[in-house]
Formats: sequence, C-alpha cells, structure tokens
Amino acid sequence: MSCWKNRQKMSPAEELAHKENLRKVAKENGKRIGLDGDPDLQFLIVGGMLTKVRSRSWQKNRFYRLQEDCKTVWHDSNKFFNRKHTFSIDDIDSVRNGRQSEGLNKHTDPSEEDRCFSIVFKGRKKVLDLMADNQQDANQWVKGFEKIMSNMRNLSRQQQSEHWIIDCMRKADKNADNKMNLKELKRFLRHVNIEVDDVYAEEIFKKCDQSNSGYLEDEEIKKFYELLTHREEIDVIYSNYAETDGQLSVRDLLNFLLNEQREEATVSDALRLIEKYEMDETIKQNRHMSKDGFQMYLQHEDCDLLNPAYKNVYQDMTQPLNHYYISSSHNTYLTKDQLKGPSSTEAYIRALMKSCRCVELDCWDGPNGEPVIYHGYTLTSKILFRDTIKAIKDYAFKTSDYPVILSLENHCSVDQQKLMAHYIISILGDALVSQPLGDFVPSDFPSPEELKGKFLIKGKRLNKLDAAFNNNNTISEGTVSEEDEAAEQENGQSAPQKNSKIKLARELSDIVVYCKSVHFNGFEHAREKLDFYEMSSFKESKAFNLAENSATAFIHHNIDKLSRTYPAGSRTDSSNYNPVPLWNAGCQIVALNFQTPQKEMHINQGRFLPNGMCGYILKPEFQRDPSSQFDPNDLTEGPWLRRMILHIMVISAQQLPKLNVEKQKSIVDPLVRVEVHGVQLDNASKETHYITNNGFNPMWNERFQFHIYVPELAILRFVVEDYDTASANDLIGQYCLPLTCIQNGYRHVPLLNKNGDMISSAGLFVHVMLLDAE
Repeated sequence: MSCWKNRQKMSPAEELAHKENLRKVAKENGKRIGLDGDPDLQFLIVGGMLTKVRSRSWQKNRFYRLQEDCKTVWHDSNKFFNRKHTFSIDDIDSVRNGRQSEGLNKHTDPSEEDRCFSIVFKGRKKVLDLMADNQQDANQWVKGFEKIMSNMRNLSRQQQSEHWIIDCMRKADKNADNKMNLKELKRFLRHVNIEVDDVYAEEIFKKCDQSNSGYLEDEEIKKFYELLTHREEIDVIYSNYAETDGQLSVRDLLNFLLNEQREEATVSDALRLIEKYEMDETIKQNRHMSKDGFQMYLQHEDCDLLNPAYKNVYQDMTQPLNHYYISSSHNTYLTKDQLKGPSSTEAYIRALMKSCRCVELDCWDGPNGEPVIYHGYTLTSKILFRDTIKAIKDYAFKTSDYPVILSLENHCSVDQQKLMAHYIISILGDALVSQPLGDFVPSDFPSPEELKGKFLIKGKRLNKLDAAFNNNNTISEGTVSEEDEAAEQENGQSAPQKNSKIKLARELSDIVVYCKSVHFNGFEHAREKLDFYEMSSFKESKAFNLAENSATAFIHHNIDKLSRTYPAGSRTDSSNYNPVPLWNAGCQIVALNFQTPQKEMHINQGRFLPNGMCGYILKPEFQRDPSSQFDPNDLTEGPWLRRMILHIMVISAQQLPKLNVEKQKSIVDPLVRVEVHGVQLDNASKETHYITNNGFNPMWNERFQFHIYVPELAILRFVVEDYDTASANDLIGQYCLPLTCIQNGYRHVPLLNKNGDMISSAGLFVHVMLLDAE
C-alpha cells in the first residue's frame, strides 16, 4: 500500500473517496484481528508526533502512524535516500513502557520516565527508543501495539493465512481501487512467492472474471482467493474418510482420529471437534463435519506436530536441580563477535526472555571504582555490572518462574568484588539464595520447584558450605585459582597463565551456595573429594573428549554434580559447538552463544521447546540412575534402548516467505531436509527434491524412514531451504523438537526463521508415524 505522502495530487472528490476507502480497509482489517472499533487501534491509525531518541544530542520529532492494514507502521524520515519508512508489527519482539532500554536509561532524564517507551525488534535490529508528549499518549501507544501483537499471535493458522493473503492483495492493488486487473494479479502472485507463466495466469484470470470486465472485484476476487487457497492434499485425505453422504460423520471422524492420527479418541472427542471447528450450523446439527471444517481442524494447534500435552509445564519439577538440562548462555553480554562486538544489557534481556536460565557475567575492574562486564583482553565494549544486575532482576522471571544461575567470571580486585557483592545482595534482595535452604548442611540440591523465583550465584568460594552453619566465616579474604574459563582463553590475546591465583573477597564468596566453581582433576577425585555443590566448567575440547572416551563415567559424574560446558575461546566469531553429544553425556549447563542464530541454537531451542519453555528439561531416568551403565557411543541392552521406526512423509508447504523482498521476481525453489540428532546411531539426514519457483504451495509427497535406538535423547529437525546451484542454499525456515513430543498422523509444522522467531502463516504439512520396531 503506497503511503499518503507519496501519492499523486488528487481532486477533493478523489481525496474524499480515497479516505473513505482507507477507513473501510482499516475497519475491515481491525475486525479481522478482533479489534473492530477499538479506541487504542484507532489511536495508532490516526498516529502522532513522537521524539526519536538516539543520544543526548540526537532527539528528533517524527510522525508515526499505523497503516490501514493494521500491520505496518509508517514514519517520516529526513533521510533523502531512505525509501523504506515502515516496519511490520510482525518484526516487533516486545514493547516496553518507561526507560527500560539502555538508550533511554543513558540518554533521557528520570523525570521523563512516564513519557518513554521502547520498541524491541526481533533479531539484531536496533531498539527504537521513543518519547511521547505525555504519559497518557505513551501508555496508549504501548497498549495499542500490545493489543495488536497479542491478537495477531492468537489468530488460528487459517486466520493468519487469510490475513497475509489479503494484505498481499492490497499491496498488489497499486491504485487502491479494490479491483485486480491481469497485471496486478501477476504482481500479487509474485508477492506470495509463486512464479507462473503468462498463459496460466491468463487462464486463472479468465476463470474468475465472470463479468468479462477485464478486472476482478468482489465475488470474483473471492473466487480467485478460493482457487488459490485450495488444498488438494486435504481433499484427498477428506475423501478417504468422508463416507457419509460426502461428509464426515461422527463415526468417520473417529475412524480418522484412531487410524490416522493414532489418538486415544472417543465418540465424545469427535463430537467436540465438530462443535469446535464446523462453521455451518446445519451440518453441525447433523453431527457432521464439512471439508471446510476439516481443513480448519487440521490447521489448528490441535494438529501441530508438537503434542499440546507438552506445551505447558508437565514434568516433575521436584527433582534435584542437577537432574535437569538447563538452558544456558555463554558470553551473554555480547550481541555480536568476541573480539570487537558491542556488549549490552539488552543481550541479557533477550536471553532471559527466551527462558535462558544460566547467564554469564565476565567481570573486570572498571573506572571510578565501578566493576564492568566485557570480554577481557579484547576491544568489546563495556557495560556496568550494576546495570546488568538490574536488568537481570527486572527480566529474569518474565517467561519462566524457575531459578536463574548467574555464572561469574571474576577478574576484579577485592574492593570491586565487595561492590559486586553489594549490588547483587541489594538489587536481588530476597530473591538471592545466600544461605542453604533448610536448617542443616545439605546433602543434595534443592529442586527447581523449591527455587522458583530465586537466583543462584556460580563462582569461587573460600570454604566449604558447612561454614554457613558452624560460624566458620571469619576469613575476610583469601586466594583461589583463576576460573578455568579465564585460564584457557584461546583468542590469541594476552591472558593469565593457567592456574594463576586471584584474591577473593569474603562478601562475594559467601553468596556462592549451590554452585561453587572448582577445577576438574578427574572423575575419581571428584567422586572422593568434592561435595555435591562443587562443580566444574569444561572447555568444549575437554568436554567432547570426556563425552566420547569416558561417557559412562561422565554420566555418573553428572548424576551427582553439575557440569558446565562452554565454547572454545578460538571461536572469535561467537559460533557454537554441537550441544547434543554433551546432553547425551548428562551435562546440564551446556552454554551456547545465544547471539549467534545458527543450527546449534535451533537445536537448543528445540530441546527446551516443551515443558512450558521454562528453561528446564528433566533428564531421562537412565541419566539419573546411579546404577545406569548407559553409554551413548556403545549401546547395550538397557532401559534406554527402545528401537523405533520413524516414518515421515513430507507432503507440502504453505506460504513460505520470499528471501529477497526487494526483488519482486525473486521466487524461492524450496526443498525440505529432515534431520535426527541424538546418539551416534540415531544421527541421520534425508531431503526432498527442490521445487522450482513456488514458495506458496509447493508439494513434494516424499517418504522417509529413520531407525531410532534411543528416542528419549533424539531431536527432530525440519529445515526448508532455497535451492541454489551456484552457492550454498539459503535457509527459509526451520523447526526442532524432541522426538518424544511429536504427535502421529497428519500434522502441520510451524516454521521459525534463523533467529528462532515464528514466521507468520508459513508451515509444512507432513504425515508422521513413530512406531515400535518389530
């Protein structure tokens, strides 16, 4: 839709008609997202002046308004060559009231708190910091954005699809006359990622242009929409089961649920689905389901690949803390690379909002006696330790109530350590675990349930934990060995010698309770000399060596204690290692660079997708049982060995995004790769052929079979790529989840972009069967 600022001059009558048309469009789209007549939506559509804040000296007035599609925000700009004056609501991660961004905290005064708000975008796009004229306007901007985002998220897949297609139609309608000529129809097809030859486009056009007027409108556009969104694959499935006058009876639908979806369904379940998804009241009263109702059912989250039973917290959260995989971040403060990239409190907020439960703070002496966080011996920027703790306190439990571990890499002088301890204690308050739970010296970890809303500090401690009970806390400071991670840096910079010593302030030592950092001197030493709360960190090379050559011993070590693994310092680009072999060895805190959206982070997101995305996943029992002899590299008979066969048919995809939105003629050639990640015997990958010039409704109908040996450790990954003969394929979308959380049958697979954010309306349609091998 062209913006009003760039339109050609209209006559008064044309201007009036145009405004009336825009009003109708806005009303129609508002109704589509459930906000018809909403005052906050109307406020955004009218728009207003806001102050854009970049620094103390750069604060400029800009006009912002929501366009009539209720999805795109337009703003003016003084940049002559900046033709794109818009951003999409889909690109917004969150909207924050007040001075809750680094920029607003730094560049505005506390007195302006009520007028400030920030728009945080997905991916690496900069935060947009804004100030309204008054508190009421600021609140209404935030409220309006949040309403639209919430309602858009709650649309069904079918509603999202409809909203997206109609939006594309409007963009193709350049003269905004609510009609579509042949040229506009071709433009629309390219918008939705389909390239068709002129003959086929003319055939579709003639079929719909029943009035022979040379353009489509009203019912003709509706007919075109129905032709476009027709799902042939669903027709086939429906006709196979609709044996009652061409419709699904209760019995027909129950047969489908039992035989195809492999659900433990009853007649009442089938009736519930008819009541929920059938829109035709007459058909519903006859206790039947039409093809439209069936398609609506298949496109609902009830039919997602991820079993709805696993979407909320469903696991036992009362086990000891070390019985769980814990979503963990490395160099959390960095937003880019490890040599000269920026550090930001925003990076902590983003990680925590993704339910990361272990963050790293690399602490160094800063100017004016204030400790700072940055990647030592590099050119990365610095942030204040105090600001970081405040940000962590504010955002730690927004998406998960379960405990957050602050992993301290301490390089500070004693005086600045004391200040660190002061900030941790004063800012975190009662949420900080500064004493063991209970009245006696503990012999095991508390559970995530017992630690809800709590912070644990991981770091060096001067003495044993029993000192907290026998008043043996008279040491004011002492010497401890440097953190393993600091001593093993491989970034080519000047680093301390391995096993160097640092002085540790008692104040900082005392708040380390359940996560005392110690050097690893072998499994036997750990078993005989270390208490349960004394944990080691392993550089990736050491961790992989133990996981490959001493897997069973490593698993037993992790039954008793916590282990943290981290990427090698040589990964200056902040790339990641494969976390799967370390989870297979029972490691709980497998730390990854959250700022690097690659395959490893996709797998990490899939691992922590179920259980309410709370950041904790209970390890399989054979990784918690002291008598277990499980070895992921040399499988023997045991409770872990459950041979299964995974049958997957990749049927089709819907509404894949264009990768080059600036080039209208750039259409994707999609292929699908299915991967299994788990123990060595389970690792496998198979892919479909590619389909030329169709990202809207490509169809493959290709079958794959995988042999699975340890399903409890397997992760299933779908990857959709744009095939390229000359270079590496580009990622279109991906989705990962634990194999044990899938639903059998015909399922839709949502797609996420490389940053792990949902791609609106896009998805795969598959048929899955996970069956015990005979």
